[in-house]
Amino acid sequence: MERFLQKHADKVTGVLSCFDRVLFKGHLPICSPGGMATLLDRHGVLIKDLRAFVQHHSGRIKEHARAMCQRAGRPYVHVCRRQRKEHLVETILRRHPVTEGLVCVLAAVEGCTSFRVGHDRKHVRPQLRCERRKCLCLYYYFLDPDFGLLHVRLQSWFPLTIQVCLNGHHWLARQMDRAGIAYRQVDNAFVYLGDPQRAQALADRFARLRWPRILGQLARRVCPLFEDLLKAMEYYWVSEQAEYATDVLFRGRASLCDLYENLLRHATLCFRAEDVMRFLGRKLHGCFAGDIVQQAKRRWPGARIRHRMKGNWIKMYDKHGVILRVETVINHPYEFRVRRRGVRKGREVVDWFPLPKGVCHLWRYAQVSLRANCRYLQALAEVEDPTEARRDLRRLTTAKKWRSRRLRGLHPLDASDGALFQAVLAGEHAINGFTNRDIRQRLFGTPSRDGAERRRQSARVTRKLQLLRAHGLIRKIPRRHLYRPTDRGLRCMAAAIYLREAEFPNILQPTAA
Repeated sequence: MERFLQKHADKVTGVLSCFDRVLFKGHLPICSPGGMATLLDRHGVLIKDLRAFVQHHSGRIKEHARAMCQRAGRPYVHVCRRQRKEHLVETILRRHPVTEGLVCVLAAVEGCTSFRVGHDRKHVRPQLRCERRKCLCLYYYFLDPDFGLLHVRLQSWFPLTIQVCLNGHHWLARQMDRAGIAYRQVDNAFVYLGDPQRAQALADRFARLRWPRILGQLARRVCPLFEDLLKAMEYYWVSEQAEYATDVLFRGRASLCDLYENLLRHATLCFRAEDVMRFLGRKLHGCFAGDIVQQAKRRWPGARIRHRMKGNWIKMYDKHGVILRVETVINHPYEFRVRRRGVRKGREVVDWFPLPKGVCHLWRYAQVSLRANCRYLQALAEVEDPTEARRDLRRLTTAKKWRSRRLRGLHPLDASDGALFQAVLAGEHAINGFTNRDIRQRLFGTPSRDGAERRRQSARVTRKLQLLRAHGLIRKIPRRHLYRPTDRGLRCMAAAIYLREAEFPNILQPTAA
């Protein structure tokens, strides 16, 4: 990433790598048919009475949600599948603002994994089996003092699988408030950071938080069954999905706009399957079984490109026109490795094993994702920023004032201006510069014997040299009748000659029918 930052150091104000959206999932020991059967047996419930048992405790969960809303004076809303829950919560916050605590509870009928009672020929007694079904799922939205807006989704049917979704940028904003770091936040991004280094140090703490305790407290807050039925149980928490973003903050929209178009084009046309695997820390080999998909999409107010390898992906997009965000999303951590204790050939060893989903390995998610983001930005360091070139072209074609006179803009594709550029950039002028007479010989050939005609040619060249000086393409050597091209002049005139003589004819070449 250092090459990319050094290349655009004059336009970049800071860099921040932080978890963005993180989805945790909690599983109880009753997720399997055997665990559920043990729970029923412990409470003296027959398997055939599963439905009545589940309906009773499901009703307790629903009543608990309504009671929480009633005590807090917050809405309890049933939603259909087509409604966007995030938009509905934003509307509720605008109409009924709250600074902390419960925002609302949304109830929706959704798919889940549950149990059914079945019979087969091998077993005389009824058996529990897992099946996909629909049940009422409760979405608790909280404004937490540490994590900001988050939601907890609890399915009201056993095995009571729960998920917690929160945002690392919202957590970091509250940490910076306490540390006294100035920032400006828009949505889930920081468009300004007063101290990027201190902010990064705070962001690195996110992965090391005591997640089992934090998530367990949220679970007990929304599920009343922990008071009696599940008193001796705890959720096992996993990272279901983790987004880790690296934000490069630019000074303004003008600094990123033109550059981003080139970055997007380069990533779309030049990155191959091997590159995507390299970004995500893998190598392409004959035993690789999976797909690698690239998708570029225009959306308001910008565009994004996503490279997917199996269930994980890396994407790039512009955020609010001033942030270049590269984000790695991990859904299947088993594609990566972590050094931990494990069993290999019957012996317990410390070695590299597939990365598990447990929340205790969230720090490894951050390491893997940060390295992927850095490799991606390193590959983008080859892309040139066209902003200065486009600015030079705009200046070149715009009229200028020279000693109270208005001089026309130059036309890079015009034949006369092209001949003037070639005359100025002739190789014999590279050491000592050129004079009016040198340019006359290049433009008009052998000097005319007619004195009046020579004076007219000299005056025409003088006006052309004044035009080039007005546009900053040449400069006069003091106390001498010599001129030399400026650095900007060398760049602009050489580009105009190449465009007219080589590139433009190829573009306009007729294609075969």
